[in-house]
Amino acid sequence: MEEIQSYSDNYRSSSSSASSPTGRATQGAFFYLRKPGTFRQPISFEDSPEWDDTEIDAQIEEVGESIHVATATASPSLSKINSGSLPSPSLPEVSSSVTARKIAGASIVWKDLTVTVKDKRRYSDKVVKSSNGYALPGTLTVIMGPARSGKSTLLRAIAGRLHGAARMYGEVFVNGVKSQMPYGSYGYVDREDVLIKSLTVREMLYYSALLQLPGFFSQKKCVVEEAIAAMSLGDYADKLIGGHCYMKSLPSGERKRVSIARELVMRPHVLFIDEPLYHLDSVSALLLMVTLKKLASTGCTLIFTMYQSSTEVFGLFDRICLLSNGNTLFFGETLACLQHFSNAGFPCPIMQSPSDHFLRAINTDFDRIIAMCKNLQDDHGDFSAVSMDTAVAIRTLEATYKSSADSAGVESMIAKLTEKEGPHLKSKGRASDATRTAVLTWRSLLIMSREWKYFWIRLLLYMLVMLSVGTIFSNIGHSLSSVMERVAAIFVFVSFILLLSVAGLPAHINEIKIYLHEESNQHSGAVVFLLGHLFASIPFLFLISISSTLVFYFLVGMRGEFSLLMYFVLNIFMCLLANEALMMIVAYTWLETFECTLTVVFVHVIMMLVGGYFRIRDALPGPVWMYPLSYIAFHTYAIQGLLENEYIGTSFAVGQVRAISGVQAVRGSYNISSSRNAKWTNLLVLFLMAVGYRILLFALLHFSVRKTLPPLNSAGLECLQVRQGES
Repeated sequence: MEEIQSYSDNYRSSSSSASSPTGRATQGAFFYLRKPGTFRQPISFEDSPEWDDTEIDAQIEEVGESIHVATATASPSLSKINSGSLPSPSLPEVSSSVTARKIAGASIVWKDLTVTVKDKRRYSDKVVKSSNGYALPGTLTVIMGPARSGKSTLLRAIAGRLHGAARMYGEVFVNGVKSQMPYGSYGYVDREDVLIKSLTVREMLYYSALLQLPGFFSQKKCVVEEAIAAMSLGDYADKLIGGHCYMKSLPSGERKRVSIARELVMRPHVLFIDEPLYHLDSVSALLLMVTLKKLASTGCTLIFTMYQSSTEVFGLFDRICLLSNGNTLFFGETLACLQHFSNAGFPCPIMQSPSDHFLRAINTDFDRIIAMCKNLQDDHGDFSAVSMDTAVAIRTLEATYKSSADSAGVESMIAKLTEKEGPHLKSKGRASDATRTAVLTWRSLLIMSREWKYFWIRLLLYMLVMLSVGTIFSNIGHSLSSVMERVAAIFVFVSFILLLSVAGLPAHINEIKIYLHEESNQHSGAVVFLLGHLFASIPFLFLISISSTLVFYFLVGMRGEFSLLMYFVLNIFMCLLANEALMMIVAYTWLETFECTLTVVFVHVIMMLVGGYFRIRDALPGPVWMYPLSYIAFHTYAIQGLLENEYIGTSFAVGQVRAISGVQAVRGSYNISSSRNAKWTNLLVLFLMAVGYRILLFALLHFSVRKTLPPLNSAGLECLQVRQGES
């Protein structure tokens, strides 16, 4: 907060000086922006300045805990700087306990980049149209424009992360080489924060480092501490991201810092960030951008998208790529962008933020406001401030840019950057599959133990329901007349224990969203994710199985042999294991709690109907109900196996002479086999179901059936919603 206070004081002093009669220029409007190519605070300049053939080049030196900026003469890319401009305020001091590590950045060039998105049958109109630009090491390059202008699509295209429905034309060069960036050379931060609420900041980054980096654990701890220091997260390192009943969750600004820090553990040469200021207030936005500017000073190349920004934040950008409907209206230095608008006949009014003015001129949504306000008047007259025709402005700005020296300068710089090949970026090593499986297993165990909604509430519900079922069916005896009641008790037990698993759906949805984000950044894979989730869920499912079974088994008064009790536990455990895999498939299909809950409840109701209790399976209608529904229902094999476990080898006396076997007594209510191995066959079928559903889930994950993610609900993680063709 001290650096922001210093920043605000300097800004106010500049503002007051510029607005005073003695400090005001004779014509044009003043804005408080830094000079192009510097790491300075905002300065004032005229709306249409005449520039000198000099450029300010920031030489950043870290001395102790302060960052000092020295100015030096540089290349003559700009014209003239008004000699009457106010001096730049000093850079705010940024404290750090860890020395910033220098990073070898990479130059990124995109040339004639065009992106189209496939509609139902054909590729639609171009989302990005012949865009040209570049990003240099140690600089902040922002892609700015209104909604649905192609910002995020262009960012994904440069990073090589377009989805299968999008097709890219053009060229992307990395250090003068036409190639995609290898693993570990770049980081990509999504618009939404995909964070695990039950982990602390340090744990989140540490597990991320374990998944990404090879080597020893001690080395990864050093990397994590560097990332925490780089994003100024020291005060939050040991706080839970989602908080708990006595502590609030991390603020939005700090959550975004954690998302960026997670990518920094790889020490990337290039960092792509989609909407870093999304959902942030002005103070948090300025803090984050100052931190990113400090990160860029280490040599990293930063490219990010932004809808709009405050004047202070705008002053931190080095270059801007302005888009509207996929067209590039300007690319170049931020100060030159204002000159470009002025040359095109759209000078920025006094006391208005540059980014607000840009968006006002090129956002076609303002045409609706013009239509609404056309016949209205305010206290100062008509609404002349909103009377600009955006379509005319877009065409004029595009035509002016194509014929300007700025466009020629960009082409010249692109030719220079692609003339010679620089150092090739090498792929960094990654953790082995065995290591990642172990890390995911341990992390999932930690999450499950802390997420009371995932396990502890489920366990409590199971115990309460089984206690209720057990007391209702208690003391039913072992006579022939108790057979129907015992069959009903087992049916209710199996049905309820499976139906109550729906309480774990939010946790499964969150697990899937974590995987989808980590897989998009190549931190995880389908096999290691499934194995890690399976190994972590086994102890919890077994604990649920044995605790629920013990309560039910002895209250109802089942046969008191240990082998029969263990089969009962194994049967329920296999049921839950298969049911967990089914719920993971449903969670992956919908990724929304409401839709997933409806689907799982519907599936379980259908399974209960065809499970053989309400009507014996052989008597069910052949199409659909018997084949295939009754054969894919958990209930069919679980109930049949438990009844065979209970009644095979037993007999009931009928009168004083005659006796019937337990199997014959049960067949009046449920169809079971008389073979002593039949119960093991049913257990094997449940096991194969658990394996089969996980193989199906693996196929869905491996072939990336789902391409887009909806936004996270409030109870879970936060994740990116990718909309093809949308900014």
